Amino acid sequence: MSGADATGRGSDGMGEIRIIALDLDGTLLDSDKNLPAANRAALERAAAAGIHVVPTTGRFFGMMPQAVRDLPFVRYAITINGAQVYDRETDSAIVRDEIPLATALEVMEILDGCDVVYDCYRGNWGWMTASHQDRAEAYATNVHYLKMVREFRNPVPDLKTHLRSTAADGDVQKIMLFARKDDPEAAAATLDAVKRTVAERFPEIRATSSTWNNIELNIASAHKGNALRRFAQHLGLGLENCMAFGDGMNDFTMVEAAGLGVAMENADPEVKRVAKYVAPSNDDCGVAKGIEEWIFSR
Repeated sequence: MSGADATGRGSDGMGEIRIIALDLDGTLLDSDKNLPAANRAALERAAAAGIHVVPTTGRFFGMMPQAVRDLPFVRYAITINGAQVYDRETDSAIVRDEIPLATALEVMEILDGCDVVYDCYRGNWGWMTASHQDRAEAYATNVHYLKMVREFRNPVPDLKTHLRSTAADGDVQKIMLFARKDDPEAAAATLDAVKRTVAERFPEIRATSSTWNNIELNIASAHKGNALRRFAQHLGLGLENCMAFGDGMNDFTMVEAAGLGVAMENADPEVKRVAKYVAPSNDDCGVAKGIEEWIFSR
């Protein structure tokens, strides 16, 4: 297994690692959604060495766990699956890639005919039809997802009506939907039908998943790999200067693009396929072990 020396310079053509991009759920966080002490210590060491530590998530910044938001060395975050690169120091977006409002409303018309609950991110917050939020327990796969739906979504009488009446507030950052969790076969069929219909009617939309019964829809250019590239360029760096950890298919483009792409042991097989290395699982502090192995021990 080849890696990087103490300066982060790789032995297989990678540049000096100046950015570490980290997915949260299933990667940096353990299965209880906590930040392990070993992972935090490794990030502190990397930041002290002058490396930018960049959380990358399907969530908006304010929805990230407090333990991550409280890290004093985190200035930038790739959020909403790459729809935004956020600079917390200036409270501004370096990158923005959003779904045009008219397109988002057409997609929601399709979803209204499916057995799903859905919401959207807009203006760095979640919005959801109240009746969908009320029945979310039948769709959210665990208590953590249910907590997010209940605490980080503003309920409105009808989401489409709300978006139309507030059109001046801008476009939609992401649409997220869940199929019913009690019938996996029916859920898979529902999700397949949604993906197929969206792909046929809206080729400009990209569909990814962060758990088995959900789909996350972004504008096609909004993905973690593209956001990482644009962020690196903002700093005068390239992808060869990036290390990226991930586990889910919404991490695929980032792991594939980075000079040092790392998949967790618990990652989707497709993410492992494009990774240069496989780290221990998120419950075995794989991020800490990966940073030690490939940044500080080579």
